[in-house]
Amino acid sequence: MVKRGRIVAFFIVLLLLAGTIGTTLTGITKDIRLGLDLQGGFEILYDVEPLDEGQEVNRQVLEATVEALNRRVNTLGISETNIAIEDGNRIRVQLAGVEDQKEARDLLSTTAKLSFRGVDDKEYMNGQDLKEGSAQQSFNPQNNNPIVTLEVKSASEFYDVTKEIASKPDDPTTPYLENSLVIWLDYTEKTSFAEEFGKEDPKYVSAPAVDEPIRSNTVQITGNFTVESAKQLAAILNAGSLPVNLEETYSTSVGAQFGEQAMNKTIIAGIIGIATIFLFMIAYYRFPGVIAAITLTAYIYLILLVFELMNGVLTLPGIAALILGVGMAVDANIITYERIKEELKAGKSVMSAFKAGNRRSLATIMDANITTLIAATVLFIFGTSSVKGFATMLIVSILVSFITAVYGTRLFMGLWVKSRFLNKRPKWFGVKPEDIHDIEEGEEVEPTVLGRKFDFVGLRKRFFTISIILIGAGILALAIFRLNLGIDFTSGSRVSILSNDSIEVSQVEKTLKEEFDVNPKKVVISGDDNEIAVARFEKELSKDKIGEIQTYYEEKFGNTPNVSTVSPVVGQELAKNAALAVLYASIGIIIYVTIRFEFYFALTAIIALLHDAFFIIALFSITRLEFDITIIAAILTIVGYSVNDTIVTFDRIRENLKMKKKVKSFGELAKVVNDSLMQTLARSINTVLTVIFAAVMLLLFGASSITNFSFALVVGLMAGTYSSLFIASQLWLIWRGRNIKDNPIQFVKKKNTGGPQV
Repeated sequence: MVKRGRIVAFFIVLLLLAGTIGTTLTGITKDIRLGLDLQGGFEILYDVEPLDEGQEVNRQVLEATVEALNRRVNTLGISETNIAIEDGNRIRVQLAGVEDQKEARDLLSTTAKLSFRGVDDKEYMNGQDLKEGSAQQSFNPQNNNPIVTLEVKSASEFYDVTKEIASKPDDPTTPYLENSLVIWLDYTEKTSFAEEFGKEDPKYVSAPAVDEPIRSNTVQITGNFTVESAKQLAAILNAGSLPVNLEETYSTSVGAQFGEQAMNKTIIAGIIGIATIFLFMIAYYRFPGVIAAITLTAYIYLILLVFELMNGVLTLPGIAALILGVGMAVDANIITYERIKEELKAGKSVMSAFKAGNRRSLATIMDANITTLIAATVLFIFGTSSVKGFATMLIVSILVSFITAVYGTRLFMGLWVKSRFLNKRPKWFGVKPEDIHDIEEGEEVEPTVLGRKFDFVGLRKRFFTISIILIGAGILALAIFRLNLGIDFTSGSRVSILSNDSIEVSQVEKTLKEEFDVNPKKVVISGDDNEIAVARFEKELSKDKIGEIQTYYEEKFGNTPNVSTVSPVVGQELAKNAALAVLYASIGIIIYVTIRFEFYFALTAIIALLHDAFFIIALFSITRLEFDITIIAAILTIVGYSVNDTIVTFDRIRENLKMKKKVKSFGELAKVVNDSLMQTLARSINTVLTVIFAAVMLLLFGASSITNFSFALVVGLMAGTYSSLFIASQLWLIWRGRNIKDNPIQFVKKKNTGGPQV
């Protein structure tokens, strides 16, 4: 008898879920902070240098610098600001949504040491003599030109200074007036008024003549100001001088148009990828696939909610992580559904199959998720800002997917199973009645794929040969071609220009040479209509040169170019951190797998993931695609995924060994391994298909800035599935089976714990 109340409860819960998502999703997405690559802005890493030889740059000085930078940023009215102290006396500044990036850069990096000097460069007053916050933009009453006014603390001291300046006799041999009061911002001993006088853009701010002593405490700074430049100078003076010098070692800036285009493209790619995953799950798993689509919808909603609550910053790689997370989240559903199908084919009832499938899949899902979590955590620790955004989203995805895919699926499926509506309806699970065995007769269910049984273990030498040949070819390619390293690892600058129409390489090269006197090492055209040009420079472009290039192309195309600059020191550190990230992730995974399984399992899992990482690197060498920091993020994602896939197979091997209790010959062990591979093959293929659906859509329809990242994921996913099925398990078989006659595999009870031990 069907219990209709449970089915009604299912639809009530479904309506409540739909209502909650429908009424709150817009508000959540509006409140999520967007990263620089999605709304424009810039990020700069400063090396903090002392102003004077005897100055010590300690924590107190760094905090004072951060406070001064925050005051300056506040004058721009930027809400999304992140200024943080980093190891090695560095300060990282991230400003999102900046309309005038050049103004903001100048505002940040100007030391703002104001000084009043004579024409002989003698200092009479400095910024400490001014009233704090007194600077403001005003207009000259005589000609209505913009000026900056400020107040001095002591009117009498200012009177004495102007009296001395006014009394200086004129020198007919000099082109300037001797009674000039020269106002400097960031004066250095390398410059002088005499050298700067007469230049079109002198380094001093202004040099008004003082004909008589000034009794007022108000100072007027005149010059070739616009209203905006006068406001900027007033803002700098009010923010105060920096207690240190700031040297740019790394910077990246993104135009708002680039960010908007990237976000729109990637969201469209995500919708197509997720819809494809939903359709595949429903077509292959039937009714459980519908449940998976529901729980995955809840998963996406919860991801966005959690990210908004934790005040996370959503970056372009972060969106990619969310989309990939859907593919990886469905893995837990696939593991559970495949186990339920196995139990149904063994002749169990729907209720028994549901309980057994959930129970037996839980440990596998836990192990698979934890290994991926290790890789994501390492990625967060060692990654740059955009990579941290990817890692953060990946970590949140793993945690949330466990809740929705395990407990959400159990809730929704449980209501239908316990209603008894699904009894005697195996087709609803994608199981044909003729495939169901009679459980009472004790028929053993032989694992098959498409109705056939394959001997994967018997073909192990062929698989090893294929991998050895490919590895040899990869080593040869790396030796000959090496990697086409991006500026993240080699230092230099990269300028991405977005045109309204198609753009040509010769056109970009000519403009950069003639207008800015810079020669790019390489210019690459990309985009759907060849509207994006990326110019690569071996040397770092100066801050002023970057501003000139951005201003020129903004006026020409209406789009601000993206510019990234990396110093050699930072480039070396990024390369070092990338290597450490892979090393530490490998060590963490070895430790975990050794604890959960055994050392031989851990060792073969690491060999498999290194195998996959190498294929990505070798293919980038052959294709000459640029290898940058985001590719390291892709490699670590594949490391986590590869181990995830391998763990599922290992878990089934361990389970089958436990059922055998004792294995005394290589032939027995080989059969266990082959059966385990056959049993997990559908899960491995289906999982990689769902993740590849997402990655391929990102590759085809996503933003050009993550094309290489998506390509690395597609290659790595295929290599990861291959190594998990045909390399890791086979290696374990050979190493574990070498002395099996002398040391049979058997399961015993652990003392005090009651757990099995191999």
